[in-house]
Amino acid sequence: MTKKTHIRPADIRGYSRLAIDATLGLTRLVETMHHNIVRVPGPLGKYTEKPTRGITGLVYRSIQGTTRLVGGGIDALLGQLLPLLEREPAASSAGREAVVAALNGVLGDHLAASANPLAIPMQLRQNGQPLALTAQDIAADVPAPSGKILLLVHGLCMNDLQWRRNGHDHGAALAAAGGYTPLYLHYNSGRHVSTNGRALAGMLETLLRAWPVPVEKLVIVGHSMGGLLARSACHYGRLAGHGWLKHLRQMVFLGTPHHGAPLERGGNWVNVILELSPYTAALARLAKIRSAGITDLRHGSILDEDWADGDRFAHAKSKKGKMALPHGVQCFAVAATLSGQGGDPGKMPLPGDGLVPLQSALGRHKDGSRELDFPAAQEWVACGMNHLDLLDDARVHEQLRKWLC
Repeated sequence: MTKKTHIRPADIRGYSRLAIDATLGLTRLVETMHHNIVRVPGPLGKYTEKPTRGITGLVYRSIQGTTRLVGGGIDALLGQLLPLLEREPAASSAGREAVVAALNGVLGDHLAASANPLAIPMQLRQNGQPLALTAQDIAADVPAPSGKILLLVHGLCMNDLQWRRNGHDHGAALAAAGGYTPLYLHYNSGRHVSTNGRALAGMLETLLRAWPVPVEKLVIVGHSMGGLLARSACHYGRLAGHGWLKHLRQMVFLGTPHHGAPLERGGNWVNVILELSPYTAALARLAKIRSAGITDLRHGSILDEDWADGDRFAHAKSKKGKMALPHGVQCFAVAATLSGQGGDPGKMPLPGDGLVPLQSALGRHKDGSRELDFPAAQEWVACGMNHLDLLDDARVHEQLRKWLC
């Protein structure tokens, strides 16, 4: 049995860097609050991020300088030790994979920008092992590759191993029922959806060119954010003139927040409230720790234009236009409701799955110009089910089997 570890030597370096970053960030936050309190503005007065001056400013700069010096020394020492500690790297445990995936979901954009070893690189994997995208490697690593490729794309703060839940894996089950070869995307869910979408488009182009047997069709199943990522990849693949889109036949969206999720919008309201007073405005930085991937879920943003020209934390209505479903591809929407009662979600208010509203998962919007046009026969509402139940409920699998097999 392959030895597995809950922590790798490189993780220690990654966590060390995060601790130093956190100390510096907290020091700046305290200094900002100190400066604004000393100014004694009115309760709703003007907020400033200017540093403190005089002896007080010298103290804060000394703390930050010492922290950087100590952090740099620790990082350099760990950098010298890692080659010695990683001579026989062990496989990652499921627990470690889950922790690192959650950390990437919350702080993934910062991890990537700071070249932190904990940042997850985008990979296609099977059984948790990365797949090299050459014909020789695929033939060696994928037993009896089929002409029917099934790509499964996980959601925020999750990883490819978490498609197996309570002993069930939609990928393995559909492979057995429909002759697919399942591949699982592993990615940093804290980066912008559009950034990941562009990267996935390029990866799929490389994959299909290297696939060792003729490709009959490509099918993508995306859970939650994974569905947004898949739509983004289609857009950027089309712009780049990629050939893989000719093989894409079907896409299934499991609980995908096509028009956003209220929990992220709630987090944005916290920013607005805290920033009303100069005494609490600095604390809004804590709410703004959340990643670019999380803020993309506010309105279901999948394009660079949705975020590139503004403050992603600003409280404002969505400015994104309609982004249609990919042309010539059968698209299916599965939405879950906590209610045990069925009914037409267009005529009666039903709760969502605890994270994603029902209407958002079905691509419906009060502005008709922004609705996604899922045919009625390609929508399905799962009753008495939460967001994660979509990964293993037998009713969901049966519906996927009917559509895809």
